[in-house]
Amino acid sequence: MEANTIATVAVLSVCVVYLIVLYNGLVSLKHAVAKHLANIDVLLKQRHEELPKLIDTCRQYMTYEKSTLERVIGARNQVARAQARGDLRDLGKAESQLRQGLGQLFALAEGYPVLQASESFQRLQNRISELESTIADRREVYNEAVNNNNVRIEQFPDIVVARLCGFGSFEMLEFSADEVRDVDVKALFSGT
Repeated sequence: MEANTIATVAVLSVCVVYLIVLYNGLVSLKHAVAKHLANIDVLLKQRHEELPKLIDTCRQYMTYEKSTLERVIGARNQVARAQARGDLRDLGKAESQLRQGLGQLFALAEGYPVLQASESFQRLQNRISELESTIADRREVYNEAVNNNNVRIEQFPDIVVARLCGFGSFEMLEFSADEVRDVDVKALFSGT
């Protein structure tokens, strides 16, 4: 009888340890997603602070491109609102509009040699381009963490622990298909 009791206690102990390991793994995944989203948030805030400087620099030179400047400002504000609400779907849409607007702005700037020669414009353009690249990298890391979490909470036996403890899935940070298309620089200069 004692051997059966010891064996039962050992099996129960192994099961409890296994459940603890599963739970802790799910907690780690959940916090990884939050950390990666916070990293993106930091970069979005940095870019949010840099864009007005770029717009002001462009305004000094680009007197005929008011609609493009306004589109970038509007998209910047949409990103800020979506970010404040924590709405990843709207954030993705607003990010796509902002990136498209920045692409148009940088393409149009090619037609202004004095602006292109401006040290302030060059510095800001490089800074924003660096931020854009880093945001893209961090978005990829965030989406990987989301995918790892979402797959894990659907696999057995993790699904049992996830449901019992209220672990849920997260939404990917996706940008629209418009973002992956090349900017038609010729159309920008022809005014169509």
